[in-house]
Amino acid sequence: MKSLLLLCALLALCVAGQAATAAKRPNFLFILVDDQSPFDLRIYNPRSPLQTPNIDRLAREGMVFDGAYHMGSFSGAVCTPSRHMIMSGRTLWHLPISPGARERGLCPPDLERQTIPAVFNRAGYATMRTCKVGNSYEAANKLFTVRHDATKRGGTHETGSGWHGDRVMDYLDQREAAKDPKPFLIYFGFSHPHDERDGTPELLAKYGAVNHTDRDTLPPANPRAPRLPPNYLPAHPFPHGHPGLRDEVAVSGVWERRDERTIRNELGREFACSENIDLQIGRVLARLEAMGELENTHVFYTSDHGIAIGRHGLQGKQNLYEHTWRVPFIVKGPGIQPGTRVEGNLYLLDVLATLCDLAGIPAPESNEGLSLRPVLEGRTNRVRDVLYGVYNGGTKPGMRSVRRGEWKLIQYDVLDGQVRETQLFNLAENPEEFLPEHHNPDVIALTGFKPKPHQVNLADDPRHAGRLAEMQALLLAEMRRLHDPWRLWNQPDDGLTPPVKASSGGRANRGDR
Repeated sequence: MKSLLLLCALLALCVAGQAATAAKRPNFLFILVDDQSPFDLRIYNPRSPLQTPNIDRLAREGMVFDGAYHMGSFSGAVCTPSRHMIMSGRTLWHLPISPGARERGLCPPDLERQTIPAVFNRAGYATMRTCKVGNSYEAANKLFTVRHDATKRGGTHETGSGWHGDRVMDYLDQREAAKDPKPFLIYFGFSHPHDERDGTPELLAKYGAVNHTDRDTLPPANPRAPRLPPNYLPAHPFPHGHPGLRDEVAVSGVWERRDERTIRNELGREFACSENIDLQIGRVLARLEAMGELENTHVFYTSDHGIAIGRHGLQGKQNLYEHTWRVPFIVKGPGIQPGTRVEGNLYLLDVLATLCDLAGIPAPESNEGLSLRPVLEGRTNRVRDVLYGVYNGGTKPGMRSVRRGEWKLIQYDVLDGQVRETQLFNLAENPEEFLPEHHNPDVIALTGFKPKPHQVNLADDPRHAGRLAEMQALLLAEMRRLHDPWRLWNQPDDGLTPPVKASSGGRANRGDR
């Protein structure tokens, strides 16, 4: 009898332990901002005046990725493919909106059923989302159990980022009141710091900026405005290949101007909006802590892509320089060594696989991303060696980039062959991707930063001819592997017929909104 009682007790303990384990499935808070260069943040750029104590806390208590990228875009609305890739784990040319993807059998039907909310709903998670409206993956977005989307880019709490923060705070209050036992996945998206960058009055004053709206005048000069970035230029050295692109000619407060006062003011507006986002993150982290949920929550912080704002003479996100191709990426959570820093070499499309792996959920068969769990657990420093990037929302074939180690290649084939340019950078020696134009004394006088003689585009340097050929071959291999439907002027055409529906007109010319 005693043996039977002991057996029953052990079974009861086992069942209780299994129940406790199930009850402690990790929560997820996925924070996505709109249009933020990693170099806006001090964790990537110690010179930045932007103050983000809560993002800094995530970095201090978690892991910072120095090699995080979005794969690119075939549209001026760079947000749209980026957010499709995040939701689905699919590569750029395998999305339901990719030019010719369905016709070429490169995208499965009903893909939305294999996206983040669908997968986590089936796994018994409570899913909630707040974010901007539009330029996203609507078929997936509507699958979140709780959804509060609106575009909020105003300068008050209710019309700006505070609104998104309130939606998450309300949701957490409701969970606590209802004693909801399900683990949660919260998609905490913001409409800022995307333009219009209407900051709150107090934060605008802090960063020496105004919400400038008069196209006929310059914004006032203010010594508190952020300094020009080291790789600022008054104009890009050659046409970027997307004539009339909204982000380069029609952003309110900037328009076509690239003068010092305009760019510094716009950076001040960007930073005012970014600090406001940080305040909302702080509110949510404090609430999770008070609920006793933070220790069991994986917190992700990233952006859908970067942004230029004066760097290399550009304004938008339709380029492949590091300030725009790269994104900030931080993860804090159970099992992650605090204060660690890794290369990672991730794409945003790796998010789905990573969330699933951390939750103990099988990733859907449609997923093409790689789980970052081995990196998060300190077992490896990166998940891939080669990174590939695209922008061809303007004239075709557009821009392509490839990076391996410290070497990076960008090629431009735009404006019907009128512009064909090659750039080769050693990022270890030239992390700002300085060009000959950055060595101009007038530019140096504006930025206060003098590049070293070797910090230039190396594509025409005969000493690097072998490296250039190697990187060009690598780019072609990646284009073939990932089913890029175009080829550049110096590549074999592979018998491809570019997608008929591909166009640089219409919505793409307006860029993201």
